[in-house]
Amino acid sequence: MASDTITTTATTDAANREADAATQEADAAARGADAATRGTGRETISGLDALEIASREKTASRARLLWASTWPKLTALGLAVLAWQAVVWSGWKPEYALPGPVTVGRDLGGYLVDPALWNGLATTGRRAVVGFAAAVTVGLLLGLAVARVRVLRAALGSMITALQTMPSIAWFPLAILLFQLSEQAIFFVVVLGAAPSIANGVIHGVDYVPPLLLRAGRNLGARGISLYRYVIAPAALPAIVAGLKQGWAFAWRSLMAGELLVVIATKTSIGAQLTYARELSDAERLIAIMIVILLVGLLVDAAFGAADRAIRRRWGILDSTAG
Repeated sequence: MASDTITTTATTDAANREADAATQEADAAARGADAATRGTGRETISGLDALEIASREKTASRARLLWASTWPKLTALGLAVLAWQAVVWSGWKPEYALPGPVTVGRDLGGYLVDPALWNGLATTGRRAVVGFAAAVTVGLLLGLAVARVRVLRAALGSMITALQTMPSIAWFPLAILLFQLSEQAIFFVVVLGAAPSIANGVIHGVDYVPPLLLRAGRNLGARGISLYRYVIAPAALPAIVAGLKQGWAFAWRSLMAGELLVVIATKTSIGAQLTYARELSDAERLIAIMIVILLVGLLVDAAFGAADRAIRRRWGILDSTAG
């Protein structure tokens, strides 16, 4: 009887000790959870702070990049204006033939608020857009055909390069003979001036598509139009954009030459206003118009540059924080 009582008491004590141990483990687990929760809170706050700091650093980095890309242009502009003024001070040409930057700047300020400028820009811009769009259509189709059809490459490959090297102004006698002094003559020369460059860009882009990509595309079921859309066009896009940029340069140059030679009295344009300024010996207005033409070229070049950076960033060639 006594042994049973001792055994029961020992069992009860062991159970109590186990319960106490379990309680202590639960308390320790709870304290650990509290500590982990507090640590997580600190890490979360630290993470948010880190994001804010990273955002500020990214903004500062973009500002530095913008300034790094701007100050060389401003420096070059300042040096060009100083050189211009130095030539004026040298007395090489009289003031009425070569006015200084201040005189031209005043005339440019008045010209910018003159409706004649914006009417001329509207006419010239419309001609440029229509002509360049037609040149892009012709150049893309011709380039793709020559790039993929051997017979066409043998027949037209070198001819396209020859047309590209031909000065656009050389086309104007034929254009005037065919279309007289009209919009069609300018359009004809703009298309012939730009299309070969665009076609050459497409040809070179397609030529440099890796054969491995073509085989992979065919293995995945890409055929015909799908192969061009999903494989060839993306792979050739950098060269195509370079060809478009060069084609725009040829189109803009051809258009300016056309507007200088083909002056339509009923339609004002930038080229026609440049001709009128020359005929009236208005050097200030002539140089102001040339500055406007230069600014248009810079804006278009900036647009093509942005497209090129976007493509290189998409390809992983350019860092996402650059440019």
